[in-house]
Amino acid sequence: MLNRSQMCAILFLLFWAVPAALWAGSDYKDEYKMSVVVGPKLPWGEGATKFADLVRERTDGRINIKVYSSSSLMAGKQTNEFLIHRQGVADFCLASTINWSTTIKPLNLFNLPFFFPDYQALDAVLESEVGSEIATMLHEKGVTLLAWGENGFREITNSKTPVKTPEDLVGMKVRVVGTPIFIDIMTALGGNPVNMNWGDAQVAFQQGVVDGQENPVVAIEIPVKIWQFHKYATIWHYVIDPLMLTVNNKVMASFSAEDQAIIRQAAIEATNEQREVVRKGLIAPDLSALKTLEDNGMEVIVLDDQARAEFRAKTAGVYETWVPVVGEDLVKKAEAAIAGSRK
Repeated sequence: MLNRSQMCAILFLLFWAVPAALWAGSDYKDEYKMSVVVGPKLPWGEGATKFADLVRERTDGRINIKVYSSSSLMAGKQTNEFLIHRQGVADFCLASTINWSTTIKPLNLFNLPFFFPDYQALDAVLESEVGSEIATMLHEKGVTLLAWGENGFREITNSKTPVKTPEDLVGMKVRVVGTPIFIDIMTALGGNPVNMNWGDAQVAFQQGVVDGQENPVVAIEIPVKIWQFHKYATIWHYVIDPLMLTVNNKVMASFSAEDQAIIRQAAIEATNEQREVVRKGLIAPDLSALKTLEDNGMEVIVLDDQARAEFRAKTAGVYETWVPVVGEDLVKKAEAAIAGSRK
Protein backbone atom coordinates (compact mmCIF):
# COMPACT_ATOMS: atom_id res chain seq x y z
CA MET A 1 0.00 0.00 0.00
CA LEU A 2 1.22 3.51 -0.87
CA ASN A 3 2.12 5.80 2.01
CA ARG A 4 1.00 9.43 2.26
CA SER A 5 4.18 10.81 0.64
CA GLN A 6 3.92 8.44 -2.32
CA MET A 7 0.27 9.36 -2.89
CA CYS A 8 1.11 13.06 -2.84
CA ALA A 9 3.87 12.50 -5.39
CA ILE A 10 1.50 10.68 -7.75
CA LEU A 11 -1.13 13.41 -7.43
CA PHE A 12 1.49 16.03 -8.20
CA LEU A 13 2.49 14.21 -11.40
CA LEU A 14 -1.11 13.81 -12.49
CA PHE A 15 -2.20 17.39 -11.98
CA TRP A 16 0.95 19.44 -12.45
CA ALA A 17 3.76 17.58 -14.13
CA VAL A 18 1.77 16.14 -17.05
CA PRO A 19 2.58 18.14 -20.20
CA ALA A 20 0.08 20.87 -20.89
CA ALA A 21 -0.46 19.54 -24.39
CA LEU A 22 -2.32 16.55 -22.96
CA TRP A 23 -4.85 18.87 -21.38
CA ALA A 24 -5.04 21.53 -24.09
CA GLY A 25 -8.07 21.32 -26.32
CA SER A 26 -9.98 18.99 -24.00
CA ASP A 27 -13.14 20.99 -24.78
CA TYR A 28 -12.52 21.18 -28.53
CA LYS A 29 -14.98 19.64 -30.97
CA ASP A 30 -14.29 16.14 -32.21
CA GLU A 31 -14.59 17.46 -35.75
CA TYR A 32 -14.48 20.88 -37.39
CA LYS A 33 -16.24 21.27 -40.73
CA MET A 34 -14.53 23.01 -43.66
CA SER A 35 -16.54 24.06 -46.71
CA VAL A 36 -15.19 23.96 -50.27
CA VAL A 37 -17.41 24.35 -53.33
CA VAL A 38 -15.28 22.23 -55.70
CA GLY A 39 -14.17 18.61 -55.71
CA PRO A 40 -11.17 17.33 -53.74
CA LYS A 41 -8.98 16.63 -56.78
CA LEU A 42 -8.88 20.19 -58.11
CA PRO A 43 -6.07 22.48 -56.86
CA TRP A 44 -8.61 24.43 -54.81
CA GLY A 45 -9.79 21.28 -53.04
CA GLU A 46 -6.23 20.05 -52.61
CA GLY A 47 -5.33 23.33 -50.89
CA ALA A 48 -8.10 22.81 -48.34
CA THR A 49 -6.96 19.27 -47.67
CA LYS A 50 -3.36 20.43 -47.24
CA PHE A 51 -4.47 22.99 -44.64
CA ALA A 52 -6.54 20.44 -42.72
CA ASP A 53 -3.67 17.94 -42.72
CA LEU A 54 -1.15 20.51 -41.48
CA VAL A 55 -3.39 21.63 -38.63
CA ARG A 56 -4.15 18.06 -37.57
CA GLU A 57 -0.47 17.08 -37.59
CA ARG A 58 0.80 20.18 -35.80
CA THR A 59 -1.85 20.09 -33.07
CA ASP A 60 -1.29 16.36 -32.49
CA GLY A 61 -4.90 15.72 -33.45
CA ARG A 62 -6.40 18.29 -31.07
CA ILE A 63 -7.96 20.05 -34.07
CA ASN A 64 -9.47 17.63 -36.55
CA ILE A 65 -10.76 19.43 -39.66
CA LYS A 66 -12.86 17.49 -42.15
CA VAL A 67 -13.16 18.98 -45.63
CA TYR A 68 -16.69 18.93 -47.06
CA SER A 69 -16.18 19.38 -50.80
CA SER A 70 -18.51 19.96 -53.76
CA SER A 71 -20.75 22.39 -51.83
CA SER A 72 -22.04 19.50 -49.71
CA LEU A 73 -22.63 21.66 -46.63
CA MET A 74 -24.92 24.04 -48.50
CA ALA A 75 -26.94 21.62 -50.63
CA GLY A 76 -25.09 22.74 -53.74
CA LYS A 77 -26.01 26.44 -53.49
CA GLN A 78 -22.58 28.11 -53.53
CA THR A 79 -23.79 31.62 -52.74
CA ASN A 80 -25.10 30.40 -49.35
CA GLU A 81 -21.60 29.57 -48.16
CA PHE A 82 -20.92 32.81 -46.30
CA LEU A 83 -24.23 32.54 -44.44
CA ILE A 84 -23.58 29.01 -43.18
CA HIS A 85 -20.03 30.02 -42.25
CA ARG A 86 -21.13 33.01 -40.21
CA GLN A 87 -23.76 30.87 -38.50
CA GLY A 88 -21.15 28.25 -37.60
CA VAL A 89 -22.47 25.42 -39.78
CA ALA A 90 -19.08 25.58 -41.49
CA ASP A 91 -16.23 26.26 -39.08
CA PHE A 92 -13.66 26.90 -41.82
CA CYS A 93 -13.89 27.79 -45.52
CA LEU A 94 -11.63 28.04 -48.51
CA ALA A 95 -13.97 30.27 -50.45
CA SER A 96 -14.06 32.24 -53.69
CA THR A 97 -14.60 35.98 -53.55
CA ILE A 98 -17.07 35.44 -56.40
CA ASN A 99 -19.42 33.29 -54.32
CA TRP A 100 -19.38 35.70 -51.39
CA SER A 101 -19.66 38.85 -53.52
CA THR A 102 -23.44 38.60 -53.72
CA THR A 103 -23.57 39.11 -49.93
CA ILE A 104 -20.40 41.16 -49.34
CA LYS A 105 -20.59 43.70 -52.16
CA PRO A 106 -17.03 45.13 -51.94
CA LEU A 107 -15.69 41.71 -52.98
CA ASN A 108 -16.95 42.57 -56.46
CA LEU A 109 -13.70 44.51 -56.74
CA PHE A 110 -12.16 41.29 -58.07
CA ASN A 111 -15.02 40.94 -60.58
CA LEU A 112 -14.45 44.32 -62.24
CA PRO A 113 -13.69 43.50 -65.89
CA PHE A 114 -10.10 43.80 -67.11
CA PHE A 115 -9.15 45.59 -63.87
CA PHE A 116 -6.17 43.43 -62.86
CA PRO A 117 -3.55 43.22 -65.64
CA ASP A 118 -1.51 40.39 -64.11
CA TYR A 119 -0.71 38.41 -60.96
CA GLN A 120 1.76 41.04 -59.79
CA ALA A 121 -1.06 43.58 -59.70
CA LEU A 122 -3.28 41.23 -57.71
CA ASP A 123 -0.54 40.55 -55.17
CA ALA A 124 0.06 44.28 -54.77
CA VAL A 125 -3.62 44.91 -54.03
CA LEU A 126 -3.95 42.06 -51.53
CA GLU A 127 -0.80 43.17 -49.71
CA SER A 128 -1.98 46.78 -49.59
CA GLU A 129 -4.47 48.62 -47.42
CA VAL A 130 -7.19 47.07 -49.58
CA GLY A 131 -6.39 43.59 -48.32
CA SER A 132 -6.40 44.84 -44.72
CA GLU A 133 -9.75 46.57 -45.20
CA ILE A 134 -11.29 43.42 -46.61
CA ALA A 135 -9.98 41.40 -43.66
CA THR A 136 -11.49 43.93 -41.23
CA MET A 137 -14.77 43.86 -43.12
CA LEU A 138 -14.96 40.08 -42.92
CA HIS A 139 -14.10 40.07 -39.22
CA GLU A 140 -16.90 42.54 -38.50
CA LYS A 141 -19.29 40.16 -40.27
CA GLY A 142 -18.21 37.15 -38.20
CA VAL A 143 -15.27 35.46 -39.92
CA THR A 144 -11.49 35.74 -39.67
CA LEU A 145 -9.39 35.88 -42.84
CA LEU A 146 -6.35 33.63 -42.33
CA ALA A 147 -4.72 33.77 -45.77
CA TRP A 148 -5.34 34.36 -49.48
CA GLY A 149 -5.37 31.49 -51.94
CA GLU A 150 -6.29 31.59 -55.60
CA ASN A 151 -8.43 30.01 -58.29
CA GLY A 152 -6.82 32.14 -61.01
CA PHE A 153 -7.63 34.51 -63.85
CA ARG A 154 -10.75 33.42 -65.69
CA GLU A 155 -10.11 32.85 -69.40
CA ILE A 156 -12.63 32.15 -72.15
CA THR A 157 -12.90 29.07 -74.38
CA ASN A 158 -15.41 28.28 -77.11
CA SER A 159 -16.22 25.98 -80.01
CA LYS A 160 -17.04 28.64 -82.63
CA THR A 161 -14.26 31.12 -83.37
CA PRO A 162 -11.07 32.68 -82.01
CA VAL A 163 -11.97 35.56 -79.69
CA LYS A 164 -9.58 38.43 -80.46
CA THR A 165 -11.91 41.47 -80.39
CA PRO A 166 -15.23 42.26 -78.70
CA GLU A 167 -16.96 41.76 -82.04
CA ASP A 168 -16.01 38.08 -81.94
CA LEU A 169 -18.25 37.61 -78.91
CA VAL A 170 -21.39 39.12 -80.40
CA GLY A 171 -24.22 36.61 -80.16
CA MET A 172 -22.03 33.89 -78.63
CA LYS A 173 -23.74 31.83 -75.92
CA VAL A 174 -21.31 31.68 -73.01
CA ARG A 175 -21.80 29.86 -69.73
CA VAL A 176 -20.86 32.29 -66.94
CA VAL A 177 -20.92 32.42 -63.16
CA GLY A 178 -24.46 33.16 -62.03
CA THR A 179 -23.79 36.42 -60.21
CA PRO A 180 -25.15 39.72 -61.56
CA ILE A 181 -21.88 41.39 -62.51
CA PHE A 182 -20.84 38.44 -64.69
CA ILE A 183 -24.13 38.66 -66.56
CA ASP A 184 -23.58 42.40 -67.02
CA ILE A 185 -20.02 41.95 -68.31
CA MET A 186 -20.90 39.36 -70.92
CA THR A 187 -23.93 41.33 -72.04
CA ALA A 188 -21.82 44.50 -72.41
CA LEU A 189 -19.39 42.57 -74.62
CA GLY A 190 -22.22 41.48 -76.91
CA GLY A 191 -22.32 37.88 -75.72
CA ASN A 192 -25.34 35.92 -74.60
CA PRO A 193 -24.64 34.89 -70.97
CA VAL A 194 -26.03 31.56 -69.83
CA ASN A 195 -26.17 30.57 -66.15
CA MET A 196 -26.15 26.83 -65.48
CA ASN A 197 -24.29 24.39 -63.25
CA TRP A 198 -21.15 22.77 -64.59
CA GLY A 199 -22.67 19.34 -65.15
CA ASP A 200 -25.44 20.76 -67.31
CA ALA A 201 -22.96 23.02 -69.08
CA GLN A 202 -20.86 20.08 -70.28
CA VAL A 203 -23.93 18.46 -71.80
CA ALA A 204 -24.86 21.78 -73.40
CA PHE A 205 -21.36 22.06 -74.92
CA GLN A 206 -21.66 18.60 -76.41
CA GLN A 207 -25.09 19.34 -77.85
CA GLY A 208 -23.97 22.70 -79.25
CA VAL A 209 -26.60 24.54 -77.20
CA VAL A 210 -23.93 26.64 -75.45
CA ASP A 211 -20.82 27.84 -77.32
CA GLY A 212 -18.32 28.79 -74.62
CA GLN A 213 -17.39 29.20 -70.97
CA GLU A 214 -14.99 31.13 -68.73
CA ASN A 215 -12.79 29.57 -66.04
CA PRO A 216 -9.19 29.51 -64.76
CA VAL A 217 -6.84 27.42 -66.92
CA VAL A 218 -4.86 25.34 -64.42
CA ALA A 219 -7.55 25.20 -61.75
CA ILE A 220 -10.46 24.17 -63.97
CA GLU A 221 -9.92 24.03 -67.73
CA ILE A 222 -7.01 21.61 -67.78
CA PRO A 223 -8.39 19.28 -65.07
CA VAL A 224 -11.77 18.98 -66.88
CA LYS A 225 -10.03 18.64 -70.27
CA ILE A 226 -11.86 21.56 -71.83
CA TRP A 227 -10.47 20.59 -75.26
CA GLN A 228 -13.08 17.84 -75.31
CA PHE A 229 -15.64 20.57 -75.96
CA HIS A 230 -13.81 23.63 -77.29
CA LYS A 231 -11.30 24.45 -80.00
CA TYR A 232 -10.40 28.03 -79.04
CA ALA A 233 -8.98 29.58 -75.87
CA THR A 234 -8.39 33.28 -75.29
CA ILE A 235 -6.13 34.39 -72.45
CA TRP A 236 -7.71 37.74 -71.65
CA HIS A 237 -7.48 37.99 -67.83
CA TYR A 238 -10.97 39.47 -67.68
CA VAL A 239 -11.56 38.82 -63.97
CA ILE A 240 -9.51 37.27 -61.18
CA ASP A 241 -10.77 34.74 -58.64
CA PRO A 242 -8.93 34.94 -55.29
CA LEU A 243 -9.73 32.43 -52.56
CA MET A 244 -10.10 33.28 -48.88
CA LEU A 245 -9.12 30.79 -46.19
CA THR A 246 -11.29 31.75 -43.24
CA VAL A 247 -12.48 30.60 -39.82
CA ASN A 248 -15.61 31.53 -37.90
CA ASN A 249 -14.71 34.18 -35.27
CA LYS A 250 -16.21 32.27 -32.35
CA VAL A 251 -14.48 29.07 -33.40
CA MET A 252 -11.13 30.86 -33.65
CA ALA A 253 -11.62 32.40 -30.19
CA SER A 254 -12.23 28.92 -28.73
CA PHE A 255 -8.69 27.81 -29.57
CA SER A 256 -5.68 28.38 -27.37
CA ALA A 257 -3.20 31.07 -28.41
CA GLU A 258 -0.75 28.32 -29.35
CA ASP A 259 -3.28 26.60 -31.60
CA GLN A 260 -4.36 29.88 -33.18
CA ALA A 261 -0.75 30.49 -34.18
CA ILE A 262 -0.52 26.98 -35.64
CA ILE A 263 -3.72 27.53 -37.64
CA ARG A 264 -2.50 30.85 -39.05
CA GLN A 265 0.85 29.42 -40.11
CA ALA A 266 -0.75 26.34 -41.67
CA ALA A 267 -3.12 28.59 -43.62
CA ILE A 268 -0.24 30.65 -45.02
CA GLU A 269 1.76 27.58 -46.03
CA ALA A 270 -1.19 25.76 -47.60
CA THR A 271 -2.36 28.77 -49.62
CA ASN A 272 1.16 29.67 -50.77
CA GLU A 273 1.52 26.16 -52.16
CA GLN A 274 -1.97 26.20 -53.65
CA ARG A 275 -1.35 29.55 -55.35
CA GLU A 276 1.89 28.29 -56.90
CA VAL A 277 0.03 25.32 -58.36
CA VAL A 278 -2.68 27.40 -60.09
CA ARG A 279 -0.14 29.86 -61.51
CA LYS A 280 2.28 27.24 -62.78
CA GLY A 281 2.76 27.39 -66.52
CA LEU A 282 0.95 30.72 -66.90
CA ILE A 283 3.71 33.25 -66.21
CA ALA A 284 6.51 33.79 -68.75
CA PRO A 285 8.94 32.27 -69.37
CA ASP A 286 7.08 29.14 -68.19
CA LEU A 287 3.95 28.93 -70.35
CA SER A 288 3.64 25.16 -70.16
CA ALA A 289 -0.04 25.33 -69.17
CA LEU A 290 -0.88 27.08 -72.42
CA LYS A 291 1.21 24.52 -74.28
CA THR A 292 -0.91 21.79 -72.68
CA LEU A 293 -3.98 23.36 -74.30
CA GLU A 294 -2.19 23.60 -77.65
CA ASP A 295 -0.87 20.05 -77.43
CA ASN A 296 -4.46 18.90 -77.06
CA GLY A 297 -5.53 20.63 -80.25
CA MET A 298 -6.63 24.05 -79.03
CA GLU A 299 -5.78 27.36 -80.67
CA VAL A 300 -4.60 29.72 -77.93
CA ILE A 301 -4.84 33.49 -78.32
CA VAL A 302 -3.04 35.69 -75.78
CA LEU A 303 -4.31 39.26 -75.74
CA ASP A 304 -1.82 42.09 -75.27
CA ASP A 305 -2.55 45.27 -73.29
CA GLN A 306 -3.91 47.10 -76.31
CA ALA A 307 -6.38 44.35 -77.12
CA ARG A 308 -7.50 44.10 -73.48
CA ALA A 309 -8.05 47.87 -73.50
CA GLU A 310 -10.60 47.42 -76.31
CA PHE A 311 -12.54 44.92 -74.23
CA ARG A 312 -12.38 47.14 -71.15
CA ALA A 313 -13.70 50.09 -73.14
CA LYS A 314 -16.75 48.01 -74.06
CA THR A 315 -17.46 47.42 -70.36
CA ALA A 316 -17.47 51.10 -69.31
CA GLY A 317 -21.14 50.77 -68.38
CA VAL A 318 -20.30 47.92 -65.99
CA TYR A 319 -17.92 50.24 -64.15
CA GLU A 320 -20.56 52.96 -63.92
CA THR A 321 -22.93 50.49 -62.29
CA TRP A 322 -20.57 48.51 -60.10
CA VAL A 323 -17.87 50.88 -58.80
CA PRO A 324 -20.41 52.55 -56.46
CA VAL A 325 -21.46 49.07 -55.30
CA VAL A 326 -17.87 48.06 -54.54
CA GLY A 327 -17.05 51.45 -53.02
CA GLU A 328 -15.27 54.22 -54.89
CA ASP A 329 -12.65 54.64 -52.17
CA LEU A 330 -11.75 50.95 -52.22
CA VAL A 331 -11.47 50.97 -56.02
CA LYS A 332 -9.20 54.04 -55.94
CA LYS A 333 -6.93 52.40 -53.38
CA ALA A 334 -6.76 49.27 -55.54
CA GLU A 335 -5.93 51.36 -58.61
CA ALA A 336 -3.11 53.05 -56.69
CA ALA A 337 -1.71 49.69 -55.61
CA ILE A 338 -1.84 48.41 -59.18
CA ALA A 339 -0.11 51.56 -60.47
CA GLY A 340 2.61 51.05 -57.85
CA SER A 341 3.15 47.49 -59.04
CA ARG A 342 3.91 48.72 -62.58
CA LYS A 343 6.93 50.79 -61.49
